[in-house]
Amino acid sequence: MISNWLFWSLLSALFAGATAILAKIGVAGINSNLATAVRTSIVFALAWIIALAEVPASDVMRISRRTLLFLTLSGIATGLSWICYFRALQLGDASKVAPIDKLSVVFVLVFAGLFLREPMTAKTLAGGVLIAVGAVVLAI
Repeated sequence: MISNWLFWSLLSALFAGATAILAKIGVAGINSNLATAVRTSIVFALAWIIALAEVPASDVMRISRRTLLFLTLSGIATGLSWICYFRALQLGDASKVAPIDKLSVVFVLVFAGLFLREPMTAKTLAGGVLIAVGAVVLAI
């Protein structure tokens, strides 16, 4: 039986793969920042529709300042990532841009070790190196 986190992670990867192709087609002939704004508006509306279907609106007022701070910082990082990603897609091949974008996994491993104190095991290190090498091989 597939575990819950793995199921959702695989769906995320599937949708991220589709996103690269759909975005590459969608960004043709349009400013990449405008394309990002359109995409972000759709994500914004969809996220609120799903959240409010699951959670009472009153829960919005119960979000702590700390949580709001870190979600805001995460949102800024996401926005900057998407702006850079769309520009890269506009300038390069999706089959080269996407693997380099997935170097984010290597950054997550490093950041998780530094900031969340998650263990950096031999398996984690080997996997990170393989992901980095694979991304570079695919991109060149």
